[in-house]
Amino acid sequence: MGDSPVVVDRADAVATITLNDPEHRNALTAASKVALRDAVADAADDERVRAVVLAGSAKAFCLGQDLAEHAKALEGGPERAFATVREHYTPIVRDLLTMPKPVIAAVGGTCAGAGLGLALACDHRVFATGVKLATAFAGIGLTFDTGLSVTLPRAVGEARAKELMLFGRTFTAEEAITWGISGETVPADEVLPRSVALARQLAAGPTTAFAESKRLIGQARGLSLDEALEAEALGQVTCGSTSDHAGAVAAFLNREVPVFTGQ
Repeated sequence: MGDSPVVVDRADAVATITLNDPEHRNALTAASKVALRDAVADAADDERVRAVVLAGSAKAFCLGQDLAEHAKALEGGPERAFATVREHYTPIVRDLLTMPKPVIAAVGGTCAGAGLGLALACDHRVFATGVKLATAFAGIGLTFDTGLSVTLPRAVGEARAKELMLFGRTFTAEEAITWGISGETVPADEVLPRSVALARQLAAGPTTAFAESKRLIGQARGLSLDEALEAEALGQVTCGSTSDHAGAVAAFLNREVPVFTGQ
């Protein structure tokens, strides 16, 4: 994959964004965070891309923050060291969560700390069988970042999220799915092919409907019932204005398979 800390491949309306530092299990350096931030933003804005895969090279997904680099940054004080949260982690996670197209995390190996945050910011996960996950923050005296204070309790409940943070134990993908983290497990060598296959399936779907559904789910907890119902009504008008909707209705009436163009 070369020396770039993040590699992007575009094919069949799918952008595959791969963290590319296998020697360090894809730990996040300043360079990789900038590259990932830019790659995610580009994929979100690219109308040719209708689904995204976020992956890690070799046998890791992402170990989290590169602690060697972090230790050097701490020499300049905590404000300097943790500026990365606002400058890098926040925009990456915001773009993943709000991206108007589906995102699949291909979790083929180690997934801890900020790596877990990245995985949970995606819409669906394909895990390697038995892969280990961890919050890892308390072990180095830190709290959540990368959106985990939101995504983890939403997925597993507040009580479980507190347990995983306080005790910091590792857990398996199979446990994660049982607790409510959406995903599936496959043998390690099938993680990326399965993730890309799912992304291609989604890329051939009604892109605007997916975008509106993500938006409605993301904002629902902050709305009253009446506000949520009104948001749904507006969302349906948005989707109903697309050629994908008109074409799908016509296809149904003609007993044909609809073809979605993302328009």
